[in-house]
Amino acid sequence: MWDVLPDSERRNWSLEPFESVGPLRFGMHPDEVTAALGGITENPQHHTRAALSQDRYGTVKGECWGLGLTFYYGLDERLRGISVDALKGPQVYADGMALVGCVPSQIEQWIISRSEIREPFSELFYVNLGEPGSASLGVVICVQRTGDRLLTRPVFLPAEGMEAPLDFLPAETWATH
Repeated sequence: MWDVLPDSERRNWSLEPFESVGPLRFGMHPDEVTAALGGITENPQHHTRAALSQDRYGTVKGECWGLGLTFYYGLDERLRGISVDALKGPQVYADGMALVGCVPSQIEQWIISRSEIREPFSELFYVNLGEPGSASLGVVICVQRTGDRLLTRPVFLPAEGMEAPLDFLPAETWATH
């Protein structure tokens, strides 16, 4: 129930900040996401067309359970957010650092170190209960439970989502899973 895939069994994806996460590009339509994942998994996406009730933007949710991915689309049905499951999602690398299924404090320290060579106030930020984010990478490092441990569950955003990440996607995105 709480099994965590080792990195050796995960797909390895690269982050292109504000553009793409692995084969997924921000701005894709659900059918394009399904096509991009079609060669990777049998069931590339379960797409919920009904808008989430708490979301004032009318975000539509898609999920690829087999790969541990959750997608968020705007009313225009363009991809505006990607959440990667800490237990079974693909490993996403940014500047050589693994971001998925890691100890939260290690990723936070890495972002802090990155901010030392950038403008600190434009790199590091915190949301919710202290989850770190990187403004230059377009990511918020949320957490996910596995038994009594917490592991990183990153949420990736396009540039326009970085102004106010908590308002850009529905509240459920930011909850500890």
